[in-house]
This record gives sequence, C-alpha cells and structure tokens, in this order.
Amino acid sequence: MAEQQVVQSNTSNLVDVLEKVLDKGVVIAGDITVGIADVELLTIKIRLIVASVDKAKEIGLDWWESDPYLSSKAADSHTKRLQEENEQLQKRLELLEQKMTD
Repeated sequence: MAEQQVVQSNTSNLVDVLEKVLDKGVVIAGDITVGIADVELLTIKIRLIVASVDKAKEIGLDWWESDPYLSSKAADSHTKRLQEENEQLQKRLELLEQKMTD
C-alpha cells in the first residue's frame, strides 16, 4: 500500500511539474562548435522550446499552422495556390502559342 502511495505521489508531482512547464514554457538553447586548431569548421545552433500550444501561440510561435505537412488547412491553401499558379501558367502558355501561330 505504501509503495502505491509513493507511485501516486511521484505521478502527481510529475504532472504538476509538466503542467507548470507547459503553462510557462521552457527554452533550452545551445551551440555546438566543431573546430581544429582554432579554426571553426561547423557550428550547430540548437533551440528547443517546450510549451503548450496556447502559450506558443501567445508568444507568436505558430509556424505549424502554415506548414502544409502539419496542417490540413495549410495544405488546402497550398494546393489552391498551386492550382491558381498552374492556371496562370497555362493561360500564358496558350497566349505564347497563339502568338507563334499568328
């Protein structure tokens, strides 16, 4: 019984911590630099933000909403733009073909 109480206590603590992290957000930033003899060959910048969707939107991070691979609305919009561009190109091609035959 005591073991079950410890597990429940740890779980509730973890849930509390996770709730606070998602509510407030956490930013982890770091740079990795690879070099030889004081000559920098490669730099990798790592930025990780852990936050709830609401918090991310609040601070202006909503890139997933416009990514066609992550959002069906963005995919539909992307498809529509491609169709419009295709129609414009077809019209231009038809005009060029007409000018060539005249």
